[in-house]
Amino acid sequence: MSDPASDFALGSLLLALLGGAMRVSTPFLFVSLGECITETAGRINLGLEGILVFGAMSGYGVSYLTGSPWLGILAAGCCGTLFGLLHGVLCSLPKVNDIAVGIALMLFGTGLAFFLGKPLIQPQAPMLPPLNLGGWSDDPQVRSALRINVLLPIGLVLAFVLQWALVSTRAGLVLRLVGDNAAAARALGYPVVPIRIAATAAGGFLAGVGGAFLSLYYPGSWNEGLSSGQGLMAVALVIFARWNPVRCALAALLFGAAGALGPALQSQGITSGYYLFNAAPYVLTLALMAASCTPGRILAGAPGELSLGNR
Repeated sequence: MSDPASDFALGSLLLALLGGAMRVSTPFLFVSLGECITETAGRINLGLEGILVFGAMSGYGVSYLTGSPWLGILAAGCCGTLFGLLHGVLCSLPKVNDIAVGIALMLFGTGLAFFLGKPLIQPQAPMLPPLNLGGWSDDPQVRSALRINVLLPIGLVLAFVLQWALVSTRAGLVLRLVGDNAAAARALGYPVVPIRIAATAAGGFLAGVGGAFLSLYYPGSWNEGLSSGQGLMAVALVIFARWNPVRCALAALLFGAAGALGPALQSQGITSGYYLFNAAPYVLTLALMAASCTPGRILAGAPGELSLGNR
């Protein structure tokens, strides 16, 4: 017979892990969907970390100044769009490397956010409202686990919409054509450079929204150590998901569960090796990249014009 105490502890741990996964996965979800759009057009943006951090700062600042977290979300998305436009324009210049521009943008966005965000470290801005899906239960652990942020269902719906759009709409097919074969797209009369710039800007908008979630919901403050490399991990997530938005959503939940492992164990009184468990997302990133990037596999499903593909 099973031990009721062990079953209860396992159930509590799984609930804590579920709740944590839904919180932690949201930035991964938005940033990976944005990068999926960008890479589908044949461009890679390693500046997502800078966009994420700047989005967190700008969203928090606007929420604090206006009293509206939704205006903060919009401001973060607009700032992300500007960074995406900057990346797209620079990468459109002759002999400019996507990777180098992305690294420069990451450093620029992060440094600018740290500089402009100094006055925002102490003030408390209005937070995003939660969705209490566990109100039907009398168990506080169930209510806590099902207390999700409003951006999570929006992101999940967006993943399915993007998947449909890329497969079934003219705009999606044109975007894929530009990412797979720029010469063929030009021969058919499509403006390759403006399409890529627009895709990078759209990706920047979503990355900015993901950053605003960090400061306006979880952890719910502005500080200089807010992102912890989630923007860079999202690039690995997109490769693992094979440039498929729905798979990006599933992979984001997986990364979120890895990120929630340490806090979930701590909530159950397991503190030994806490910092080791907190490294789970980084270990998962390395493992997935090692599994996905073996010879012959990295190109499976990759847009033909992408920097990691054949040009």
